[in-house]
Amino acid sequence: MIIANMSEVINRLIDGDYTVATAESCTGGMIASTIVDVPGASDCFNEGYITYSNEAKMKNLGVKDSTLMAHGAVSVETATEMAKGVRAKAKSDFGLSSTGIAGPGGGSPKKPVGLVYIACAYGDNKCVVKELHLKGNRTTVRENATKEALLLLEKCIYKVEE
Repeated sequence: MIIANMSEVINRLIDGDYTVATAESCTGGMIASTIVDVPGASDCFNEGYITYSNEAKMKNLGVKDSTLMAHGAVSVETATEMAKGVRAKAKSDFGLSSTGIAGPGGGSPKKPVGLVYIACAYGDNKCVVKELHLKGNRTTVRENATKEALLLLEKCIYKVEE
């Protein structure tokens, strides 16, 4: 288990009668896997998508071609559209997304390896996006992005409950 309190996050979702869906690129299913590692997750986890290609992001999540052309797959805008798109498609209370550059290749001076955007969509068209600058090898970047995404989900649950 990547975060110590994942059971608490699942319990908060279940207790609040909330559901979550995931849209992952650079984490490649690690967020969904961490959620379903917790017994009882089937009561709150609707579905998850691994949308590694731009085509998959558009086809499955409704990410706009214009967004990808203007901002790229690794951007605040794309992370937002992914989170909102999966939330709408799955009819979930929360939509959680990740998009980034895990490395070792693929980075550039403007978008270096370790740049990851995570987003959580919830409520009345709300979406919180966090920009991460992670260090380490590919596995470490993916693990840390997963941990940060799940912490973001936890924060969003608390916002809904305030």
